[in-house]
Amino acid sequence: MKRDLPPTDDALWAAVAARDGSQDGRFFYGVATTGVFCRPSCGARLPRRENVTFHTTAEAAVQAGFRPCKRCRPDGPTRAEQQAGQVTRACRLIETSENEPGLDALAEVAGLSPHHFHRVFKAVTGITPKAYARAHRTGRLRETLAQARTVTGALYDAGYASSARFYDEAPQALGMAPRTYRQGGADTAIRFALAQCSLGALLVAATDVGLCAIALGDDPAVLLRDLQDRFPQAELQGADAAFELQVARVVGLVERPGAGAELPLDIRGTAFQRRVWQALREIPPGTTVSYAELARRLGAPTAVRAVASACAANTLAVAVPCHRVVRSDGSLSGYRWGVDRKAALLAREEGDR
Repeated sequence: MKRDLPPTDDALWAAVAARDGSQDGRFFYGVATTGVFCRPSCGARLPRRENVTFHTTAEAAVQAGFRPCKRCRPDGPTRAEQQAGQVTRACRLIETSENEPGLDALAEVAGLSPHHFHRVFKAVTGITPKAYARAHRTGRLRETLAQARTVTGALYDAGYASSARFYDEAPQALGMAPRTYRQGGADTAIRFALAQCSLGALLVAATDVGLCAIALGDDPAVLLRDLQDRFPQAELQGADAAFELQVARVVGLVERPGAGAELPLDIRGTAFQRRVWQALREIPPGTTVSYAELARRLGAPTAVRAVASACAANTLAVAVPCHRVVRSDGSLSGYRWGVDRKAALLAREEGDR
């Protein structure tokens, strides 16, 4: 896999001329005529190119005889780091409050105006504060349903203000009725089959909605145990003739991941995770994107870690092609089903082009 070369001085100057904030922290530039050094995004008047030198760190710029710019304060945290701290404080308030905090309260703890805070929060996390609160409630709901004596008790313990909202949101978030989820998937039928493919063992499972799991591994027993752990009380049923046809289509998709087979899917996750997974399905076979590029496509350029986490949470190998996401330098990063399998899938797609 080809790696990117270090940026040239011309590329660094282009970032300065564009005041590219995404480059803040990656390098600094010093101006000989003023004796100061700045971040690439500094709003000060653009210096003449011949007066500019580039430095990899703030310390290197100081050692070269430059002092920090008082406007962009390059020796302090970057804007992205400041915003991450502001959003983190707001997230902690959401997570520790008994009831969902309003926008004004969240903005106050972040030290921003409500309108600016809302924009910053979405840019950093990829979702709105309300969607984050809803996702947090869903996580608490999963925990409380397993512990509470009644569904009603779990409803209020998870922070839902009304039963109407609870019953409206819960089925989509949990993938089944709350009472069924609380019982570990009881009364839910999940068909499954284990097969072998060129990448090892393959497990395929589906509800009445569609495929809910496609897993690859070395040991079929481990794959089945993972499915049982997700739905300990569900009725696991062996494959019938109709389901065997679905399994064959999945095997075909593993062997030719660029074939574009349309499979019915039962996709479960938070609102942000579903956005990421839909974006993954829109990446053409035989091509890759970086986590940073995927975050930009979602309109959340600073939510790279959240995007990576959503990719890692994907339970539908190949059908939701998280194998098409790589590091910014083109190298392969972690893959739920093994980096070697990720490389093999990409090689097959490249061969089909």
